[in-house]
Amino acid sequence: MYTTDLSGKNAKKPEAAAAEDPVLLATFEARVANDEFIEPKDWMPEAYRRTLVRQISQHAHSEIVGMLPEGNWITRAPNLRRKAILLAKVQDEGGHGLYLYSAAETLGASREEMIDALHSGKAKYSTIFNYPTLTWADIGAIGWLVDGAAIMNQVPLQRTSYGPYARAMVRICKEESFHQRQGYELMMAMMAGTPEQKRMGQDAMNRWWHPSLMMFGPPDDKSPNTEQSIRWRIKRETNDELRQKFVDVTVPQAEAIGLSVPDPNLKWNDARGHYDFGALDWEEFYAVVRGEGAVAKERMTARVKAWEDGAWVREAARAYAEKRAAAKVAAE
Repeated sequence: MYTTDLSGKNAKKPEAAAAEDPVLLATFEARVANDEFIEPKDWMPEAYRRTLVRQISQHAHSEIVGMLPEGNWITRAPNLRRKAILLAKVQDEGGHGLYLYSAAETLGASREEMIDALHSGKAKYSTIFNYPTLTWADIGAIGWLVDGAAIMNQVPLQRTSYGPYARAMVRICKEESFHQRQGYELMMAMMAGTPEQKRMGQDAMNRWWHPSLMMFGPPDDKSPNTEQSIRWRIKRETNDELRQKFVDVTVPQAEAIGLSVPDPNLKWNDARGHYDFGALDWEEFYAVVRGEGAVAKERMTARVKAWEDGAWVREAARAYAEKRAAAKVAAE
């Protein structure tokens, strides 16, 4: 997924679960441990509900904000084929946001509350979208690296313990797989092109590699929600486990098309059976989380404007729904 484990300020501490009805809590824990889906009308601990609302809404925000860096390149795509692919991808991201907002609404969170939290800065979205897209090669890097990292996060979420979230992820994962493949195919074309195109491809790789690794969230020992989320089967793998898996899969892909990974500490470790890689700049990560990313203000300004400009559509839809409901009552 695009979400990262950013903040646990609004989530209850694990010990707070002890205040719940012990019988209901024991039943809930047993169902989760047995890999059963929890559904909207089932009893659940308040901390579980809050954690899901935070994670799912943050995921939805990331999908919607994630339309902006690529939407910026639709009119500048080099040919009709690339334009059609990018249009389809941006459309997919909007649909993913809608699926996820709907899933969060089943937990009692209203769409308006979630959007307001995003616009006011109370809710977060993936830090990756606060970096600018400087060249066409960035569109390939985003599709390959950013959506590749998203898939690494999202596939396990098809087995997350909350039913509506898990079911939404089935279609999202299929579409994200298309996004990752189109990104890699674009980078392949860049690296098979002119010397200038190859330089653009490598430059994009250099700028997006480390932010993509940060998408999985802070190290496990700095992530306040991971342990509880794993126990409740909201998450299936930790941030560091997913990050390692992404590196192991992606490095050979880069090498296959002639891209260099911008990490002098990267090397294969026979003993571990994994790649070793250098430390990440977590100060940069938290700065971007705080809204200090290169285009953070630009992103939020665009989202607020889109919401305000679309107010008339929401009002018209609401009026139409009320009119139909009134007509149905009158006919009965």
